[in-house]
Amino acid sequence: MARYTGPSSKIARNFGEPIFGPDKAFDRKGYPSGMHGQTRKKKQPSEFSIQLKEKQKAKYTYGILERQFRKIFVEAVRLHGVTGENLLKLLEARLDNTVFRLGIAPTRRAARQLVGHKHITVNGHITNSASYTLKPGDTIGVADNAKGMEVIKNSIAGKGKSFTWLEWNTDTMQGKFLAMPEREAIPENIKEQLIVELYSK
Repeated sequence: MARYTGPSSKIARNFGEPIFGPDKAFDRKGYPSGMHGQTRKKKQPSEFSIQLKEKQKAKYTYGILERQFRKIFVEAVRLHGVTGENLLKLLEARLDNTVFRLGIAPTRRAARQLVGHKHITVNGHITNSASYTLKPGDTIGVADNAKGMEVIKNSIAGKGKSFTWLEWNTDTMQGKFLAMPEREAIPENIKEQLIVELYSK
């Protein structure tokens, strides 16, 4: 199965929140897609369906397929600390997510494309693996041949919120991954404990 490349608004509507960021289509129609979106009778969801939906939300938010997501979960179990929090920390430490968080790309999908096209460096070396896991102290930069790209310049110019675990220098177009983020600093509305419970069955 390939990565989902369909309409992001449709997925966001099914989850009832703009998981891919600001979305005009979602603002107009925040209810589930389909001809019965607003009138569909709501059945009491089972515990399993609630847990599954939370996992799907996390996968869509970070743009990861099942096999890779499960691999990250296994790694989260091995680490010391709370498994659910470890899971989100590892997702946040992915290169594509960090490129997005730094403001180099407007979306995670765009960030993956920049990494795949060899426009991003890690510690001075071009890295084209979007799933690369950053370590505290790693430096993320824009490759010299990409510093003039409009999509990057526009994204950096419109850069909004900054994050405590990241540092950015606009002059050098370089950022630094300072540390693994604390759970309370991660803005995503994901109930990670439900995902842990699902995989624990």
